[in-house]
Amino acid sequence: MKRNIKNTYIWLTLIVCMTVFLSSCNEDFLDVTTTDRISDDAITSDSSLFEDYVINRYMGVKLQDKEAEGTNPGFGRGFEYALWGSITDEAIYNSDDNTWAIHRGLLSPEATGIAGTLWSRSYRSIRECNYALQIIENVPMSASRKQMLIAELKFIRAFRYHDLIRNYGTVVLMGDKVYYLSDNLTDESLFKRSTIAEGITYVVSQLEEAAAGLPASNTSAWPLGRATKGAALALKSRLLLYAASPLYGASSWETAAKAAKDVMDLGSYSLHNNYQSLFLTPSSNEIIFERLYVIGARHVCLEISNGANGYGGWAGNTPLQNLVDSYEVVEDENTAVPFDWNNSAHASKPYTDRDPRFYATILYNGATYRDRQVETFTPGGQDSKDGKDNWNTSKTGYYLRKFIDEKLPINNPWDVAGTQPWIYMRYAEILLNYAEAQNEAAGPDASVYSAINQIRSRAGMPDLPIGLSQSAMRTAIQRERQVELAFEEHRFYDVRRWKIAMDTENQPAYGITITKNADGTFAYTRKVALDGRKFEEKHYWLPIPLAEIQASNGKLQQSPNY
Repeated sequence: MKRNIKNTYIWLTLIVCMTVFLSSCNEDFLDVTTTDRISDDAITSDSSLFEDYVINRYMGVKLQDKEAEGTNPGFGRGFEYALWGSITDEAIYNSDDNTWAIHRGLLSPEATGIAGTLWSRSYRSIRECNYALQIIENVPMSASRKQMLIAELKFIRAFRYHDLIRNYGTVVLMGDKVYYLSDNLTDESLFKRSTIAEGITYVVSQLEEAAAGLPASNTSAWPLGRATKGAALALKSRLLLYAASPLYGASSWETAAKAAKDVMDLGSYSLHNNYQSLFLTPSSNEIIFERLYVIGARHVCLEISNGANGYGGWAGNTPLQNLVDSYEVVEDENTAVPFDWNNSAHASKPYTDRDPRFYATILYNGATYRDRQVETFTPGGQDSKDGKDNWNTSKTGYYLRKFIDEKLPINNPWDVAGTQPWIYMRYAEILLNYAEAQNEAAGPDASVYSAINQIRSRAGMPDLPIGLSQSAMRTAIQRERQVELAFEEHRFYDVRRWKIAMDTENQPAYGITITKNADGTFAYTRKVALDGRKFEEKHYWLPIPLAEIQASNGKLQQSPNY
């Protein structure tokens, strides 16, 4: 086995059958040697074992059903059943997977759906990092290696705090203390939630310390799977962009722009030459931080879990018409315009001349896929309710293409899947971070245009028109993030931090009905794919699960208005 963050982990908590010895036929007790855990002494006396412990902090534990089947979840849900995009206007999960209640505004401390594990998993990981930082001085290894691992632990801990802040806003800052069940938990500071500004300040300082101690690159066989200086600075860029946004109001746009520029100035990253193949290429120079999987290690396989029913797939994360409509129509090499259902040319041929990222992200009626064209039309479409396995027919009329490797099988994929990376951070995000922050700080100057147009050019899109106002550029950047970063766990947080979720998340969850006419043409009718979609002001932040409030004897303050 390799010591890495792949699914072939070295388990530090081994599940082993305990061997019981009777000390004497005449003695009436058992002398039991526990073998279900590794002692502190073992970890502190073995530098390789300690490093394995650090590596495993990139993962968590399975805390609810259908969460990282066969594996342990990482920093994001990744390739699990329901992607985070399926609780946004990007998609719905075809068979619910605890997502529909969130779409319908039914999120509560008692019913958190797929969002219910973030609090407990994050704090568990923070405690594990604190434990490692507490004992590392006792580990026999070189001072330089210790400093690198300390920096790595600070990065992991900061990532967990960043996940808490972007979901709950105000969080409890634990410092370096390791709490035990035997501790006196009457200390009020244990349950005091910081302000957003305090949380941001703390995590940014941790990332700066991590960046100072992390290598520019890793020399292992999976160099992008462990923290680097670039990863720490990229996470700092993301967090400071959030901090400057209307929902947070905890930092300045100038500070956010500089943080993104610091990553750009490293000169270590560039855009991959092909948008679609990027998500199948673990070694791309665009990737700043990723998670890798291993062939043969069972986990949720994208091809079958998201495939169309006519191919034997389960539909899974099915894109909404809301997302489809956000991809521009290319009129000529210099001009792209928003798609408009009121434009007869658009409405009659809705999948013609769209932003190339549409074709790389979404399977639609007529798309060439594997050995045929996708058929979501009725009557008779192979990927419609008239096709086989019709219980897996998409409710939206679309299927997911992004991340899918067509060389991998849909049927019986279990021992061959796992070649795609799950990308946590990539260079295009940094360019988008910079463009947004710089536009808000100084208006749409040449550097803003340059950052956005690099991304559009890679995608095969025309440059943005010159002379945009700050407001028009803001709209363009928001659309660019929507289509460039689709299904990468950004949309949920973007619409909240921009404070536009009351609009975007109260729009119906639209799909499409496609009817094949007798002459072979198609008629397109928008439909509501999931009814009752609703968002309230309180949903800008997640509720802390009720069990966590109860465990604190009511001392932990709930998120506002829950």
